[in-house]
Amino acid sequence: MLFLRQAMLGVLLAALSLGALGWAGSAVWRAVNLAMGEAPQDRPRREIAVSVRAVTVVPGPAEPVIEAFGVLRGTRTLDLRAAAGGAVVDLSDPFRDGVAVTAGQVLVRIDPAEAEAALATARTDLADAEAAERDTRRNVDLAREDLAVTREQADLRAAALARQEDLDARGVGSAAAVETAALAAAQARQSVVGRRQALAQAEAALDQAVTATARARIAQSEAERRLADTTLRAPFDGVLSDVAVTTGARVTAGELLAQVVDPTALEVAFRLSTAQFARLVAGDGAIADRPVSVTLDPGTDGAMASASDLRVSPVVAEGQTGRELFAQLDGTAGFRPGDIVTVTIAEPPLADVATLPAAAVAADGGVLVIGPDNRLTEARVGIVRRQGNSVLVQAADVAGADIVADRTPAVGAGLLVEVTGRADPQPVSSGAAQSGVMLELSDARRAALLQRLDADPALDSADRDRMRAALQADRVPAALVRRIEDGRGG
Repeated sequence: MLFLRQAMLGVLLAALSLGALGWAGSAVWRAVNLAMGEAPQDRPRREIAVSVRAVTVVPGPAEPVIEAFGVLRGTRTLDLRAAAGGAVVDLSDPFRDGVAVTAGQVLVRIDPAEAEAALATARTDLADAEAAERDTRRNVDLAREDLAVTREQADLRAAALARQEDLDARGVGSAAAVETAALAAAQARQSVVGRRQALAQAEAALDQAVTATARARIAQSEAERRLADTTLRAPFDGVLSDVAVTTGARVTAGELLAQVVDPTALEVAFRLSTAQFARLVAGDGAIADRPVSVTLDPGTDGAMASASDLRVSPVVAEGQTGRELFAQLDGTAGFRPGDIVTVTIAEPPLADVATLPAAAVAADGGVLVIGPDNRLTEARVGIVRRQGNSVLVQAADVAGADIVADRTPAVGAGLLVEVTGRADPQPVSSGAAQSGVMLELSDARRAALLQRLDADPALDSADRDRMRAALQADRVPAALVRRIEDGRGG
């Protein structure tokens, strides 16, 4: 049996070897025939069409936009500093960062003991000065009455002298009597001079007393001011920031205790290149009044507001280029000083331009036009402005034509293509709106948006009020309109 199994195995291996040799010989024979020029069997060939997306070139008016990064800063910020030194005896409850305060609210009280003592001393000094002034006024009145009486006596002495002189002239008087009357009249005149001098001295003393009283009143006012400085109040409605004091701490005059920031008074500072700034300058050299929007986090449900009062810095800082601009925020809900925001400015409108996807236009302005037979041809358009994922072009030669929306290295002129889809339409009349500037809404669309806003249960009252106020404006942020229409809230 062992011999039989070995014999059968040998026969099987021999058969396999012969089959392999036969297959190898057949392969060699086919290769030799092919090398000797045997023509292969002809097969029909078919051109393969490349799948592409198309977009239609529709020229019309467009409003390009400028986007830049900016920083928000408060326009009403007050450093709360101690006007007087001493121990802090009372703070508003609570006195911490982020706490809202109202105008006139007491925030900090510093120990007023020294100021109260100084005020009491000043009031006492004022009372003394007023008493001295009253006494001096009485002296002046007495000096005036004394002068009046002395003048009456001088008048009588003068009359007596005249009478004695008359009697002497008629021979019934005597020279001795005339001399006595003349001496009395001279003494009376001297008394008048003395009383006048006393009145002048009294009036001078009154002037000094009035001055002393005025100084005492000033000292009292200064003491009252110092006492008032021990109580610090909020100058306007705002929020506390950078709080750096606690009850019982000793502070010095001028020490920073906290800041009061008005979160409703904000402006944005941002920088544009010289070329971008030139597009906003009017013919008279002044910056044009263009719509401005500020977004906290583009592409999300972040806060958005319009801005106005566009201003430009008068100087260019050392080491900087371009121009620094400022704009006042019209709405501040959701914003805080120091936020990094995206600023979008609408440029003056352009006429007869088309908005195309950026991937459809080559760097040199080349586009691939889809012909009637679905074959591609090369064309050129004039690039006016690049706007994110879109580009504004002058395309009068290809107006109304379909072009390839996504150019790739595998797609070129002469290829046969098959349109499998179309790119999102690019409405040139709302180019600015697509970038999040502002829209002018019809009454019907505004009413529909307000209705959808009121029907959204996911919004809280503060957000709903903020968005209702934004929708009531003449120009509404386009991103806000899209979010409401998509059912995503504001």
